[in-house]
Amino acid sequence: MTEPLSEHSADVIVVGAGPAGSTTAYYLAKAGLDVLLLEKTAFPREKVCGDGLTPRATKQLVAMGIDISEEAGWLRNKGLRIIGGGQRLQLDWPELASFPDYGLVRKRDDFDETLARQAQKAGARLYERCNVGEPVRDPRTGHITGVQAKLGEEKTPATFHAPLVVAADGNSSRLSLAMGLHRREDRPMGVAVRTYFTSPRHDDDYLESWLELWDRRGPQDRLLPGYGWIFGMGDGTSNVGLGILNSSSAFRELDWREVLKAWCASMPEEWGYTPENMTQPIRGAALPMAFNRQPHYTKGLLLVGDAGGLVNPFNGEGIAYAMESGKIAADVVVQAAARATALQRERALHQYPKVLKETYGGYYSLGRAFVKLIGNPAVMKVAAQRGLTHPVLMRFTLKMLANLTDPTGGDAMDRIINGLSKVAPKA
Repeated sequence: MTEPLSEHSADVIVVGAGPAGSTTAYYLAKAGLDVLLLEKTAFPREKVCGDGLTPRATKQLVAMGIDISEEAGWLRNKGLRIIGGGQRLQLDWPELASFPDYGLVRKRDDFDETLARQAQKAGARLYERCNVGEPVRDPRTGHITGVQAKLGEEKTPATFHAPLVVAADGNSSRLSLAMGLHRREDRPMGVAVRTYFTSPRHDDDYLESWLELWDRRGPQDRLLPGYGWIFGMGDGTSNVGLGILNSSSAFRELDWREVLKAWCASMPEEWGYTPENMTQPIRGAALPMAFNRQPHYTKGLLLVGDAGGLVNPFNGEGIAYAMESGKIAADVVVQAAARATALQRERALHQYPKVLKETYGGYYSLGRAFVKLIGNPAVMKVAAQRGLTHPVLMRFTLKMLANLTDPTGGDAMDRIINGLSKVAPKA
């Protein structure tokens, strides 16, 4: 293992200890690289999220050696219950060789901390309350060689140095912006708003998705673009929220916190989704989708997770892709570190965006087309009414939306989805 040059120098700096950053740091440290993991807040800390994890995310947790037993505080779920068009369909997660047949639920405030501590155990050096500002750049090449930061409550200035920096600082990614990487306006964006209620439905073992989102506050009921969710947390509360797409005219004109309140008010009274049972304020967050910031590697900076727009446009899932991109980035960096010359290292690092495009590009292109379609509430209504009466079609849709297929040796559904992803442009 490389000896740290100083406590503020390393082989790699990872900015942000969310799922993407902590996963990256874990795999880098496990491979013997000296890693600094810089997190602007202190754990435990809250993040806006549905808290529901699909089998895709579960697989990543297993790979990192996380204890996902019920005794360790994880709630398992069997599948997805879909409600819409007057129909109610309960679908189990598919039986696959590549993924487990269950998902998990865990609050983000300690989910993120669990991953960060796992990275620490692997050898990463975690700095909490480390607010990263400007990149440090080589004046000759423009390459990033470190970051400026403010440490602790006193905001003590500090400089951290490394030949490679990973931006895992979320949707706003100040580091990416400072390096000249802006959000692509031609890519879909979503917003999630959520809160928690004490509820008798807290121990539901299916994630619940509502495909029709009605705003019943005006003189006329209005169907909105997006979906609602109800996820039992197993601790006496339910996480209730909405996901909304920017592909609609309603996106900017509505107060989505008010829409969530109105949607909750339309629920059966016995579920308890009433203001007096709300345990936290309604909070919102952006969902950057389908590679909405590129390139994913340039001048010593790699983008992982939300910083690189890795959220699945089909279902708004971010955690699985944050963790997967972290693993991919770490693999590329480890290989690059073993190259003899700077030119060879650069060549290896430029593989990272290529691997991402090969892995997700076609699937995300399909997702962008899907987002355009369902941005029209009339299309969403017809899809819900017709689709939910066909369980086979909905099983196919579940696999497609959750990106759960066996890459080889799968069934006919897997082959169709994999085939479509292969032929779609990898933009």
